[in-house]
Amino acid sequence: MQNPGAKRMEEKLVPSPLPQYAVGLFWLLYALVFPLYRIGDFLIVAALSIAVFLVCKKLFPPKKVLVPVPEVFAYTGDQAVDALLRDGRKYLSDIAGVCRKIDDPGVQRESGRAMAACGKIFDYVAKNPASAPEIRRFVNYHLPTVLKMLTSYENMEEQGVAGENIDRAMTRIETVLKGVADAFETQLDKLFAGEALDISTDITVLEGMLAQEGLSGNEMNDTNRRNPS
Repeated sequence: MQNPGAKRMEEKLVPSPLPQYAVGLFWLLYALVFPLYRIGDFLIVAALSIAVFLVCKKLFPPKKVLVPVPEVFAYTGDQAVDALLRDGRKYLSDIAGVCRKIDDPGVQRESGRAMAACGKIFDYVAKNPASAPEIRRFVNYHLPTVLKMLTSYENMEEQGVAGENIDRAMTRIETVLKGVADAFETQLDKLFAGEALDISTDITVLEGMLAQEGLSGNEMNDTNRRNPS
């Protein structure tokens, strides 16, 4: 499973700085050996510099490196709601930073679940700002507590020392994290409850209209049985 704190990466070509260094070194060496006080001298060294640059560019081509892809988040335009979303995403970013330092696979797994649910919760609220009050306690209390809990876990894991108090605390955090992930997924499901009810109502109305017009599947089947071809 991917590290929950890992960022999406993309390849990017990065030019080597060596051709520029080579040109600078060439100018220095040329000035030590040949005069540089006439316009013609500068034209000659400039032409040679271009040649040095092109040769070095072929010898030292750009390298492929992995760079993080910037995340683009949607906002509502409502100052209060957007402040809530920014706070929540800041906590999520801090949690991701701590998770990158944690080795335990169970903590990684449950943190990944919780963070995935968080991201979807914030995306939902960005599209449905009226639901923002439902996540206010989630952002102001639950996420800071999770951050504090994971930070403590990372500190204890870093000690590398077994002890009754450390072991008990770490085991409790590992256990609680599963409940946290479940709770965050439940929060996401609750946000969609109204939408699910609306679509269910629309489906019921649509089915009723189709039945009245004799266009529902059952009506069509009855008609076909009464009038076989």
